[in-house]
Amino acid sequence: MGSSLAATDERQAWIVAGRLGLVALLALVAVLALAAAVLKPPRQDLELLALFLAGSGLFSLVAGALVARLGWRLRWGGLRLKLALAIATGIVVALANVAITAFLMFLSPHDLALLSVLLGFALVVSLAIGVSLSEMLTASLRQLATGARRLAGGDLSARVGVSAYTAHDELGELAKAFNEMAERLEVSFHRERDLEQARRDLVAAVSHDLRTPLAALQAMVEALHDGVVSDPATVQRYLGIMNVEIRSLSALIDDLFELSQLDAGVLCLQLEAGLIQDLISDSLEALQTQARRNGLRLRGAVDEAIEPVLMDAAKVQRVLYNLVQNAIRHTPADGTVVLEAYDGGSEVQVSVADDGEGIPEADLPRIFDRFYRGTPARSRALGGAGLGLAIARGLVEAHGGRIWVESALGQGTKFTFTLPKASPAPQPALPAHRIAA
Repeated sequence: MGSSLAATDERQAWIVAGRLGLVALLALVAVLALAAAVLKPPRQDLELLALFLAGSGLFSLVAGALVARLGWRLRWGGLRLKLALAIATGIVVALANVAITAFLMFLSPHDLALLSVLLGFALVVSLAIGVSLSEMLTASLRQLATGARRLAGGDLSARVGVSAYTAHDELGELAKAFNEMAERLEVSFHRERDLEQARRDLVAAVSHDLRTPLAALQAMVEALHDGVVSDPATVQRYLGIMNVEIRSLSALIDDLFELSQLDAGVLCLQLEAGLIQDLISDSLEALQTQARRNGLRLRGAVDEAIEPVLMDAAKVQRVLYNLVQNAIRHTPADGTVVLEAYDGGSEVQVSVADDGEGIPEADLPRIFDRFYRGTPARSRALGGAGLGLAIARGLVEAHGGRIWVESALGQGTKFTFTLPKASPAPQPALPAHRIAA
């Protein structure tokens, strides 16, 4: 790693030296051309000038390279001193060239002394300007270093200000990139913390939902095994309860497996063009008995002109079952549950509405969270493990659709989800067709 970095630095130094040499060569050609055009000196003088400038330029490049190499290897003084040393080197080399040129022109001692004073003054002013500029740069870098140390220390709110002097240069871009990085780290940290809390809640909820039926099963199995229960009627009743509990556990495990597939992004969808009308009709027929047993009316209304949608029929059927069964559980006797589908432009909208108890406004933002039941009215006494809506959302979003809920206490609840059409061509709307209950 260290040798590779050293090789990169050496290569970069040679690239910089090559660029400086090319600039010096171009400057030499330009100066000679200008001198020939303006001064029109004899050829011998022009050759001497070229020789002098070439030697002076070579000396300047070598001297500047040596000083720069020494300066950048300094382990003390910081960037400000290194920049000041580089600026001073450039100025001294340039002024030395001017002084030597003036001396070769045989200026008088008085003129040479005056030129030396002027050159010294220019050196001080140029150095002051260079140091001031380097101070502005190093101030921004110090601020970046402070922000980086805060971020490394765990302060994810660390941000650096972007100076008006450096807002549009590389330092400004670096500061903006640092702030973007810090913001993303903060968002990722909070997301990771939320996921960890969700994982803990999931483990706690699963443990509870597994422990309760398992405890009941264990008690009944022990009663049967120990002969505490022996009369045929009670034995059959126990076996029936055990069968229900085992099916409940099996359904919970299936739900958890499907959720894990959704979370991992490995759910395999067999997408095909299909009619949502057929799925709604099948759902109404399959759930009609459950609705009647609860004293409810289950109805459907579907626009027969709806185009086929792109879907995995089994997964969408699962969404419909979850939503309708959820509505049946939370609608009192003599209530109504309505399953509808209608054209939504480039997508088809499907809704399940009931006139039941409604959902408190405080519970709406979390209604699709796994194991979230909200108020006591939506407790385990009503059945379900609190995963149906979470699975429904995951399946709808896996199809590229959306799902949302509208509800008010005492006025009922309406869940709506969308599915993309298999064909984008619009069709004229026709009156809704009532599906027989």
